[in-house]
Amino acid sequence: MLDEVKTLEALRARLSELPQPDRLAREGAVERNSQLTKPPGALGRLEELAKWYAGWRGDARPRVKAPQVVIFAGNHGVTAQGVSAFPAEVTEQMVVNFVNGGAAINQLSRAAGARMDVFSLSLDQPTVDFTTGPAMSEPEFLAAFATGWDSVDSGSDLLVAGEMGIGNTTSAAALALSLFGGVAADWVGRGTGVDEAGLALKAEVVTRGVALHGSPKGLEALRVLGGRELVAMVGAIARARILRIPVVLDGFICCAAAACLADEFYGALDHCVAGHVSAEAAHGAVLARLGKQPLLSLGMRLGEGSGGALAIGIVKAAVECHSGMATFAEAGVSDG
Repeated sequence: MLDEVKTLEALRARLSELPQPDRLAREGAVERNSQLTKPPGALGRLEELAKWYAGWRGDARPRVKAPQVVIFAGNHGVTAQGVSAFPAEVTEQMVVNFVNGGAAINQLSRAAGARMDVFSLSLDQPTVDFTTGPAMSEPEFLAAFATGWDSVDSGSDLLVAGEMGIGNTTSAAALALSLFGGVAADWVGRGTGVDEAGLALKAEVVTRGVALHGSPKGLEALRVLGGRELVAMVGAIARARILRIPVVLDGFICCAAAACLADEFYGALDHCVAGHVSAEAAHGAVLARLGKQPLLSLGMRLGEGSGGALAIGIVKAAVECHSGMATFAEAGVSDG
């Protein structure tokens, strides 16, 4: 619980010593992988994925039995600048759709055998327009972080965090610019489908916002340029690390938010893999900065945790091959 955390500095202290993977479990998985009935390396990245998962779960022969998808929704004051093709009311309407089971992420979660939970964060109180001031106060930031933290089921064994929030590609672009530099045009994309004029406006808004706050880094960047749903995703990712639950990152918005955690704490995303690379222009560049190679590339750009949920199947397949295959000795097959 985060009840004792009252300031951003106290949160940094709480997260300053993040747990590491289980070395013995990882070594056991490496040894098992070398004995399975296949040529060395024949399953490619699936082999490394299984060993990574085993280390974080502390089990040399693990299974994925209880994946969880958590979706957070928030509204952004920066939409007052005209950066989205849709009105802010769509956020709440989509939350209803999630709850009723009608969105793509509902279908993908069900197909993956994952529990799905939805959290709305003060939709009637958008964040402050970050071109005029910090998006959130410290108490607002900490409240959103705690929502994400508390959303993680300690009994789950794989986590996907997703988002819904009109205007949040603008926020994500601002975070990327602040953390990684360059110019706004490097990081803005079409989001909900803005035209060329809308794209230019987004770049101008992002430039102004980042300049106003002096290119902040780490969690401070997330506070002044982010949104409640982005903060909640980071809270969930951090809680998963504490619980040694592996995480599948979703698209551009999720990864831009997670990059703030990585910027604050070295190795903070070691328990995460990139589920996919989206069609949002800057996602690949963010993944490159994070050192994450995506599992899938299907031209998706929906957000909502959709790419991460789809990649659950890849992680499951990797772990099933690792834990379910026979060794040469078990199968009575000569290993040469």
